[in-house]
Amino acid sequence: MGISPHVARLRSAVGHELLVLPCVTVLPVDDQGRLLLAWHAGHTDGWGTVGGAVDPGESPAAAAVREAREEIGVAIRLRRLIDVLGGPDYEVTYPNGDRVAYVPAVYEAEIADGIPAPADGELSEVAWFTAEELRSIPLSRFTRALLTATGHRG
Repeated sequence: MGISPHVARLRSAVGHELLVLPCVTVLPVDDQGRLLLAWHAGHTDGWGTVGGAVDPGESPAAAAVREAREEIGVAIRLRRLIDVLGGPDYEVTYPNGDRVAYVPAVYEAEIADGIPAPADGELSEVAWFTAEELRSIPLSRFTRALLTATGHRG
């Protein structure tokens, strides 16, 4: 899914100006301790995380469950809220010029039902990575900062 109707309304009023937006990041972990990451379609800056914006009237936990279902086609069980982050590392400028400062609520999760796979066109690939592999694979700037802040990069 692209831009939400809520953000589209905001953009119609403020154009490309910086918006501060709550979002969620889901870090699925399997029984072997590997972390699931996603390659976002059309991006070339490295592996990213599953997640997205929190919709008006939605809790961050509900957004995390929804985003996992939409993006990787599975049901998840949230294990715990790891952290809530923000700052320059989470600012993004999109190719169209839209600027966003995300405030991600980061959840550790497990797959409750299904096999993760790109499900909605936003992702081109998903894969499981060990802690050692996370140190050597290309990561987006946002993901690198998030995994470092949450202790997932070793």
